[in-house]
Amino acid sequence: MRSGVVIGVLMLAAMAAGGCVSSGKYELAVAEAEEAKNKADKVQLQKSALEQEVKSLRDQKNKLAADFELASSERQRLEDSLGKERGGTNARVRDLEQRSRDMAAQNRALKQERDSLRKQIESLKATVARYQKALKEPPVPVPSTAPVPPRPPAAPAAPAAVTPVPAAPAPAAPQAGLAPVNVNTASANDMVLFLGITKEEADRVVAGRPYKVKQEILLKNALPKARFDAIKDRISVAK
Repeated sequence: MRSGVVIGVLMLAAMAAGGCVSSGKYELAVAEAEEAKNKADKVQLQKSALEQEVKSLRDQKNKLAADFELASSERQRLEDSLGKERGGTNARVRDLEQRSRDMAAQNRALKQERDSLRKQIESLKATVARYQKALKEPPVPVPSTAPVPPRPPAAPAAPAAVTPVPAAPAPAAPQAGLAPVNVNTASANDMVLFLGITKEEADRVVAGRPYKVKQEILLKNALPKARFDAIKDRISVAK
């Protein structure tokens, strides 16, 4: 456009030099040509500005596309990470729930064992208390039986030449130093014979075997205390 304006100005100048165009028309043409040149320069500047703006917009578009791609990749990575973390969290929750159930079962078992041990301890305490009571009680003194003096022979009604018959000898008392009766091995009949207890008492003593100490005969209610105190020095529990 600028080249066309310049050519027109040159043609007018040539015509003015040849006398074909008046000076007024020439000046008008020059002014119009100058105005057209200014417009052309302005349009050129606008074109350059538009081209620069288009280039800037293209750069912004490319940057936005790159940012969008990066954001999409980051979003996908976050979704994958969140999925893995959610899966790991669910697995940990299931593991913690299982551990909680296991610990609850162990707690119940420990409570049962504790209650059982408490019952055993109470039973042992009662047994120890019975032993201590039996050991602390003084023995009941056994009344000593004084030997009955033999009655003198009766005087004969009338003297006669009868040869006197000797009296039968009394049963001998148990000899001192006899071995004690082992209540863990002796038979019921032996206990009746050597200890002087009844058959029912001897049967209860046999049923309550074995005995670790003599006092267990009392704890197991095999003999009454008076009977036990009377024979405790003549019995043993040796194995």
